[in-house]
Amino acid sequence: MPELTIGEVAHQAKLRTSALRYYESIGLVSASRRVSGQRRYDQSVLQRLTVIQLAQEAGFTVAEIKALFFSFPPETPAFERWQAMAKEKLVQINGLIQKAEAMKMLLEEGLLQCRCLTLEECAQCISERQP
Repeated sequence: MPELTIGEVAHQAKLRTSALRYYESIGLVSASRRVSGQRRYDQSVLQRLTVIQLAQEAGFTVAEIKALFFSFPPETPAFERWQAMAKEKLVQINGLIQKAEAMKMLLEEGLLQCRCLTLEECAQCISERQP
C-alpha cells in the first residue's frame, strides 16, 4: 500500500494538518517516517484518526483519548476499553445535564420573569427567592 502525505491524510480524515501534527506530537498517532523531509503515513493512520474523532464526538478529552489507547493492557479488547471509559464519561455528562437543567430553570423561571428596574433590585429579589 502506498504511503500518504500529511496533506492526503488530513484531506481524507477531514482534519487540518496542524491537528495531525499535534496528535503525532502527543503520541496519539505514531510518528511518521520522513521522505525528503516530508511526513509519510501508513494507511492505518486513517483508522486511528477515525477512533480519535469518534471519541471526540462522544465528548472525550485528549487526555481521556490517550487513556483509551495507552492506559489498558495491550491485550484488552476494544469493547472493554470503551465500556470502562463510557461509564466514567456518563457520570460526567449526567452532572453536566443536571447543571444545564438548573441553568435553564434559572433563566426561564427567574431571569425571563424579572421585572426589576435596576440590577441592585434584582439582587434583592433573587436573594428573597432562594431558600
